Order: sequence, then C-alpha cells, then structure tokens
Amino acid sequence: MSSPFANLPTGIDGSAWKRQALLTPVEMGRADSITIENGTPGYTLMLVAGEAVADAVCDRFETGTVAVLCGPGNNGGDGFVAAKILASRGWSVRLGLLGDRTELKGDAAQAAADWVAASSEETVEPLSPEILTDATVVIDAVFGAGLNRDPEGSAAETLSAIGNRPVVAVDVPSGLFGANGACNRDITPKAAVTVTFFRGKPGHKLLPGRVLCGDLSICDIGIDTTALNVIEPKLALNRPDLWASALPEESPFHHKYSRGYLMVAGGPEMIGAACLATRAAQRAGVGMVTVAAPLAQAPLYRLALQSAVVRGLKDTRGFLDCLEDARLTAALIGPGLGDEAAGSHERVLGVLRANIPAILDADALSIFADSPDSLFQHRAAPMLLTPHMGEFARLFPDLSTLDNKVEMARRAAERSGAVVLLKGYDTVIADPSGWAVVNDSAPPTLAVAGAGDVLAGLAAGLIAKGMPVFAAACAAAYLHGVAADRAGSGLIAEDLPDLLPEAIERSRIPRVR
Repeated sequence: MSSPFANLPTGIDGSAWKRQALLTPVEMGRADSITIENGTPGYTLMLVAGEAVADAVCDRFETGTVAVLCGPGNNGGDGFVAAKILASRGWSVRLGLLGDRTELKGDAAQAAADWVAASSEETVEPLSPEILTDATVVIDAVFGAGLNRDPEGSAAETLSAIGNRPVVAVDVPSGLFGANGACNRDITPKAAVTVTFFRGKPGHKLLPGRVLCGDLSICDIGIDTTALNVIEPKLALNRPDLWASALPEESPFHHKYSRGYLMVAGGPEMIGAACLATRAAQRAGVGMVTVAAPLAQAPLYRLALQSAVVRGLKDTRGFLDCLEDARLTAALIGPGLGDEAAGSHERVLGVLRANIPAILDADALSIFADSPDSLFQHRAAPMLLTPHMGEFARLFPDLSTLDNKVEMARRAAERSGAVVLLKGYDTVIADPSGWAVVNDSAPPTLAVAGAGDVLAGLAAGLIAKGMPVFAAACAAAYLHGVAADRAGSGLIAEDLPDLLPEAIERSRIPRVR
C-alpha cells in the first residue's frame, strides 16, 4: 500500500502539502469526525474554537459592546462559547440566535446552556438587526463554510444590516461557500478577520472569498493531523515549502547551456511581450535564451536584448529549424506572437512536436479556439498553459461556466494533459492528475499590461533549468506576486524581472554545504 501523498507531482514536498492543505467543507467534516472517533469530545473542540474567536476579538479591538450572531449549528455553538468568554472579560454582550434555543442539538445545545447558566437572566434574543444596536464589534457565527445557498429571512436581514461595523467571522463570513468562495455580496458581510480551524478552505482564497474574509487566522483546536492521511486533500495553498527543494541549484561545473537553454518565439508587432518574457527567464537564472524573431523585426529585438541571441527568420521553416537544436531544454511561445501572423498555428504545433517542455501563453492559446483538441493531441513532452480567464474561455468554453475555479483548472488539465496555470488575483495551478494549488501572493497592482508575459517567461526559465513543470508553475506564480509586492504602487511590467532574483533567493531552503 502506497503512503499518503506518494503520488504528488515531482518536485512537490508531501510534508509541506499537508501543512498547506486547503480542505473543502466535506473534508473538514471528515477531519472533525476522525478526531472525535479517536477520542476527543466534540464539545472540547468547540470550547477551544470559541476561545480562539474571543481571543481574536480581544486582540484586535478595545473592550466594548459585541453583538454575537449565532446560527442553529456548530458555528452558532462556537459563538455561544465566545460570548461567554467575552462577558467574563468585561465585554457587554448581546446575543441573537437564528431559531429556537430549545431546538439546538448536540454540542451547540450544550454551549447555549452554558451561556444561559452563566448569565443572570435569559440573554438569547431572536436574530434581528436590533441586536446590532450600539455594537462596536460583531461576531458572525450564523452559518459555516458548508452553506451553499444565499441566507434568507431574518438571517439575511441582519447580515445586510451590519454595514461598516467591524466583523469577526467564525469559519467564513456567513453566506460564503467554503468550497469555492461564492456568495451574494449584498448579504455576506466583509470581515476584518476570519477565524477558522485546523486548515484553510478553498473559499478563503478564491474570489470573492479572499477579499471578504479579511485577515485569515487559522487556529489549532486539537484536530488530529493524521486525519489528513485518510482524507488526502488534493488542494493546497501555494507556499515556498511546497516546491523550494526543487529550485535549481547553481554549480561551478555548469556552463551556459547546462544551466538551461530556452527558445522564445518572437512576434512581428508586440515586440515588448517577448522581450519581457525573455528578461524574466534570464533573471530566473537560465543560462541561454534564443529569441526566434521575424527577420524584419530582428534588429529591434537585438537592441532591446543585449544578452540574448536573436535569430532573424524569414519564414516558418526557419523557425522549425531552430527547434531542432538538441541543446534546447524548453520553448516558450505566445507572448506577442499575434493571432494572425503568418505561420503562427504551425509554429505552435512545431513547439509541441519538438519533444522539449513547452510553455504556451496568450496568442498561442487563442489561435486554437476553434480546434483545441488539435493542440492537445500534438503534445510530445510536458506542457504548461498559462491562460487568463478570457483565453481560458476560448480554449475551454464549456469549463469556463463552472462555478469553481479550481475545478475549471483541474478539468482543463485533465483534458489537455498539461499543467494549467489559470491566472488572476486567485491564480489556480492544476496538474493533470488532479493536484492543484491556489496562489494568494499576487497584489492587485499586477493587473497591468505585460505582467503575464513576465510570468510566462519566469515559468519557462525555471522549466528550462530543469524544474518539474507543476513545481515550476507554482514557484513562478508565487515569486511573480512577491516581486510585484516589492515593487509597490505604480508597478509596470518592466519593474518585475529585476526583482525576481531576490524573490527566488528568499524562497530557497538553506542547504547543508
């Protein structure tokens, strides 16, 4: 019997995957159940969870009046526990419950009974906007991550009335579906902080959830970590410990070709795109880059790229001849290619037939909108696709309507046989076997022309140096965001390549020499 996580993509660390795992609501429910079956009472977990929520309130806000909004499930139970602790710490607490307290069951019923017993009078009110009166902080413990419909009735009315009051959400802001981050933004409140337990969930990192959750605090409440070996989650948060051990190391015995030899396809008009990609690949540490450019534009490429080799080519035949160089270790095509340039279609297929890792971006994807299968069928070696949502919709129109970005990327990877890096503020990278990560390092400033070309070049450079494709795609997405964050406001794509070496070095795992 194989050990858990034995089938992770090459270059990904299994121990790190367990640390960074993102659990769906169903998987989190299994982790709870396994922990309880192994001897930890559910109410013990609830007591620790409620204390974590109370601590989050006290750590961030001055003592005042807190409105605790409780639902009929265990999320509400966490709210009751937090309310009792905050009252003991000097907070004025007003608690509203969705439903009748006598109908609560299990641990939530026990938490409610303890709250009432600790109070001098009945302090459970019906959930309504009135609960919010004079509140300086709101605890949202109405619905947890498993809800996959819009809140209704008094719950929706009360949540909508929160307004600008600071919110501490329990597990997720109510109405946010933990599996995909979806919600009705007119109802679901924006939290200042979300307190969740054991591991994060996809909805914490996928839009709009990533924005609505505010600061995410993941608390250890005693969930049995061996549950992960049973669940074997196939989604994780993108962090350096996943892939840092696979970052290529430099050696005194390297020469420029053994450090990786990348070919970048240059287009006839948007010359800057291929130049940005080339510069990013160079800053990723690749030893040699050749830009295969149209003959008429080759002088412009040479002016922009002093340390890259630029080959001016008369036609598609010349381009295909470049791919026959046995020293090549990867090829990138798409940035600035042009969707109507002569021979573009055949050049992409030539890259795929070359039996070296291929990185396809931008126009290299869009020109196959009418025949995506022909693109996938010609894959002779590992392939990385880096579409934004518009390009993804042209290549996978049926998948673009799914309500889960992770599933979009996973199904596209399975269909194409390629690693798919689906770009955005919540970039998802998926392997054909179903493993996937969500990247949250990207700041909003990355929404700028040319940033995608830098990302493609960075990934291509890492792959050309020998990094496995999935690991390289994860690393590129993360490092791209780190570099952008370092650049700050006013970022332009030209800023990014020169910031990559520092980002890469900071992500390395120290090695014993």
